[in-house]
Amino acid sequence: MPALDALIAPRLAELAAAGLRRRLRAHDAALIDAASNDYLGLARHPELIERACTWARRHGAGSRAARLVTGTSAELLALEDRLARFKGTEAALIFATGYQLNSSVLPALLELGEKPLVFADRLNHASLHAGLRGVKQIRFRHNDLAHLDELLATHPGATRWIVTESVFSMDGDRADVPALTALAQRHGAFLYLDEAHATGALGAQGKGLAALAPGQVPVVMGTLGKALGGAGSYVAGSRVLIDWLVNRCGGFIYSTAPAPAALGALDAALDLVPGMDAERARLARMGDALRAALAARGIDTLASSTQIVPAVFGDAARALAAAERLRAAGILAVAIRPPTVPAGSARLRFALSAALTDAQFERLLAAVRAP
Repeated sequence: MPALDALIAPRLAELAAAGLRRRLRAHDAALIDAASNDYLGLARHPELIERACTWARRHGAGSRAARLVTGTSAELLALEDRLARFKGTEAALIFATGYQLNSSVLPALLELGEKPLVFADRLNHASLHAGLRGVKQIRFRHNDLAHLDELLATHPGATRWIVTESVFSMDGDRADVPALTALAQRHGAFLYLDEAHATGALGAQGKGLAALAPGQVPVVMGTLGKALGGAGSYVAGSRVLIDWLVNRCGGFIYSTAPAPAALGALDAALDLVPGMDAERARLARMGDALRAALAARGIDTLASSTQIVPAVFGDAARALAAAERLRAAGILAVAIRPPTVPAGSARLRFALSAALTDAQFERLLAAVRAP
C-alpha cells in the first residue's frame, strides 16, 4: 500500500497546486442551500417521507436482488407505468442512478444498426460521455443547431444518434427540443434526450422539455433525485425500446434494483409534481432575479434561463474564494472547476429551490450584491 500511495501523492499535489483538488466536506445545515438540485423542495416533503417509510415497511430496507431475479414487484411495474404516463410514453424503466443509466443504456442502443454515428453536444454531462466511451463522437458546438445540421449533412450513415441534454447542468441553458426533433427527423437520426434537470422543474405539469415535442423523442431519460426529491433515474420510450433494454442493458441486468424507500418517494412525487405550477413559476422568477443581480456586478451567467445559474469567474482560485465569501455570509454555493467545466470557466453554480423562503432568497441576493 505505501508504494501505491507514493504513486498517488504527487498527482494529488499537482491537483492541489492548480486549485483543482477536491475534498469531501460535510454540508452545514445552518447555511442557506443554494447548491443542491432539490428544485421543488420535495426531498423533505412529508408526503415523500411518509410514502418512503410505507414502501420500506412493506418491502424492506433493500430490494435484495436484480430486477430479473426477485427485484421486481407488482407495485414497481405499476410505478413504471405511472412514470411512462407522466412522460407521455408507452413504457419506462427505473434505474438506481442517472450515471448508471446513461453509461449503460447508450452502449445498448449503439448495438443497433450498422456502424452507428453519434452527434453529441460539446457540453454534455460526463455520464453521457461515459456511455459513449470507445465510440467516436462527432461533437457539435454547444446548442448550435446550424452546426449540427451541417455535420449531419456531411456525415451520412445508416444509423445516426443525436445525444444532448435538454437543460445543461453547469450552464443552466436549454436546448430547443422542437427544433432538435425536426432536425433529427429531416436527417433520419434518433434523438437521445437527457432531461435530468428539466423533469419536474420545467414544462407543463413538470413533464420536462420533451413535452414540447410530444411523441417525437424516441429516447428520454431523467433523474428522480433532483426535482422529484428522491433517488434514481428513468428511461422512457416505446415498449419495444424498454424490452430491448431489459434484455441488453448491462447496467440494468446486473445491478440490484432500487431500494423500496426511493420507489415510495417517487410514488408520492408523481402525485404532487403535476400540481406544482406555482412553485415552478416562482423558481423561474428567482432565476431571473439572481441573473439580474449577478449581471449588475458584471458577473457572466452565460445563457442561463433556468433554475441553474452559473456565476463564471474563470480562474479556479477566484471561484473558490467567492464560495468562501458566500459561506461566511451564510450561503452555500459550490465552486465548480475543471474538468467538470471547460478550462478557464471555473464558476459558482447556483441551483435554486422552491424550498427557499422569500427571506432566505433576499439574503442570497444581498450576499451576491455585496462588494
